[in-house]
Amino acid sequence: MKKYIGFLVALLVFSLPAFAQRSRGGEHGGGVAHPPPAKGPAPYRGQPRPAEEKRNYSDKAGHPNAPHVDEGKKWVGHDTGRDDPHYHLDHPWEHGHFTGGFGPHHIWHLAGGGPDRFWFGGFYFSVAPYDVGFCGDWLWTSDEIVIYEDPDHIGWYLAYNVRLGTYVHVTFLGM
Repeated sequence: MKKYIGFLVALLVFSLPAFAQRSRGGEHGGGVAHPPPAKGPAPYRGQPRPAEEKRNYSDKAGHPNAPHVDEGKKWVGHDTGRDDPHYHLDHPWEHGHFTGGFGPHHIWHLAGGGPDRFWFGGFYFSVAPYDVGFCGDWLWTSDEIVIYEDPDHIGWYLAYNVRLGTYVHVTFLGM
């Protein structure tokens, strides 16, 4: 009986970090975490939405006024097409390509910095100047993000914030 109880106590002790990590979304009043989308956005087909300086992204009551993903599928705000001047880079991939892994199986923990330069896992990124206003509530030392390839804007990736359900365009600065 003592072996059985000892085994259960050991199992409980080793499982606590997993439960603590998953509850992180509520620590800062951010509510429940938003599961990362299974895949990034498809290339935009159709008439591109004109680039606007002050766009409202809150497509439904309770949704953020920032680019976000609805129900894990619809990438709200990713509809300006390939020629959006906000995401033009004179030297795309200037610092190489990100090779750390894409999609929901690669959740990264931000380790520091801010929009101009942030890092995780030895990789460094910068938020697109146009998107800086959309990441003012990111926690640069603890939020979990997922990186997706951007099919429309050459030289850019999409960083999805799991806690907030929002995303921004980011460029890779190297290792």
